[in-house]
Amino acid sequence: MKLYQDNNANLNVVTGYGDDHVMVNKVRHDGNLILTASQIRTGWAPEARGDLAALRAEDLAAVAELDPEIVIIGTGRRQRFPAPALLRPLIEARIGFEFMDLPAACRTYNILVGEGRSVAVALLFEAAA
Repeated sequence: MKLYQDNNANLNVVTGYGDDHVMVNKVRHDGNLILTASQIRTGWAPEARGDLAALRAEDLAAVAELDPEIVIIGTGRRQRFPAPALLRPLIEARIGFEFMDLPAACRTYNILVGEGRSVAVALLFEAAA
């Protein structure tokens, strides 16, 4: 069996995270964002900072526009779910989705992007206390 070194140097991967930030390729990003293998979109869902109830269908439509195979939504310290009506943009685009707490979302994203899957992770951070 031959082993080859996996070179993910040109991919965006999560290298660290906290309640209010994420490290992408060792660079800190504060605030909600969308991350794909090739893009970082900051300023995503600004009204939903720390409040999943403030998430809008337009926020999920912005993720769907990236045309990923699957979307992972990181909902902060704990796994939470939005109102089902908000999921319409993802359902209509036939995009798979999963809601997870922030650490699980980051780990799952890294695994899927490392496998070469078309994945986007949308991260909602907790409001500063």
